[in-house]
Amino acid sequence: MALRGCLRAGRGLLRAAGPRGPPARGGCAGARVSPEQVILSHSPLRLFSQFHQKCMLVAGQGPVEENAQNLGFKHVVTIEALRKAYPLLDMVDQSRRPKELPPPTTGFPTIEGVILFGEPVRWETSLQLITDVLLSNGNPGAELRDIPYPHLPVLACNMDLLWMAEAKMPRFGHGTFLLCLENIYKKVTGRELKYEALIGKPSTVTYRYAEYLIQQQAEKQGWKSPIRRLYAVGDNPMSDIYGANLYNNYLKSAHQNQVQAGVKRSPQAASPQTEDLELRKECNNSVESCESILVCTGVYRHNADVPSKTEECMTETVFHGHRDFCFDPSLVEASYIVQDVNDAVQLAFKKENWS
Repeated sequence: MALRGCLRAGRGLLRAAGPRGPPARGGCAGARVSPEQVILSHSPLRLFSQFHQKCMLVAGQGPVEENAQNLGFKHVVTIEALRKAYPLLDMVDQSRRPKELPPPTTGFPTIEGVILFGEPVRWETSLQLITDVLLSNGNPGAELRDIPYPHLPVLACNMDLLWMAEAKMPRFGHGTFLLCLENIYKKVTGRELKYEALIGKPSTVTYRYAEYLIQQQAEKQGWKSPIRRLYAVGDNPMSDIYGANLYNNYLKSAHQNQVQAGVKRSPQAASPQTEDLELRKECNNSVESCESILVCTGVYRHNADVPSKTEECMTETVFHGHRDFCFDPSLVEASYIVQDVNDAVQLAFKKENWS
């Protein structure tokens, strides 16, 4: 069985398919998309309930406080609220420095973790204050003594180093901001910044969450046949395609373990990022593969990103993925390359024998 319509995932697109499906009309044009069919890079944070009651510092731009609350977080502090509470911390921009010494801050809650939604507007302010929170164990107004390690939990979403907009060249993404934060923290402390979770493409947990939502959509529409295949469409080989192929490897490994053991999927088949009990409990383990489809309307430039000879990839391809993901040249090679999203949808229709 297959889903008619699209499941949005960040800046990419996912479709689910099975052995048979009804005729479909022209891809996603005119399709009605509900909020339950949309995945943003931070959507899987709904599952991290162990942090929902903690006081979390949130960084990014847009309605980050509202977004965090919608995901289940009850106690949220923004970078701007932290800056106002401790104005002496933000000193790079001379025009924002306090003209007089402010009174001591009282009653401000101890921060228990950090959520990085996306790239902020004022990078220097966010880099400084996040580092202050990590170095002070959530009390940036206190005098710095011993630097705590391990530091407070950090949940980071959206790891794209670059993304494509109207400019002729790619723009810095949140992955670039994370790179700055990681290097600053290591330079100051001599230790690695550790993440409690990395969420968004190419993290396996994001594709696992997409599978979970797709199965929910299928159940709502009353489809009985299990979903066997996912189609992941994107324009970035280092995130969209890498993540889809990584998840495809996870599915194959998990399916092999399931067949060999005659039991449910083995936790050893997954990376640490995918070890979520609720997801493992809710998914019915029917999906067997995830096909990656690369489009040429964004970051990817045909015949420029991936060398024609696989053995040259290690030396010629610059890995734009996050530090915590090892580079495997085969993971950036798409199952299919098409011109745009419409062609990708039509390809999925063709492979599923839809008219």
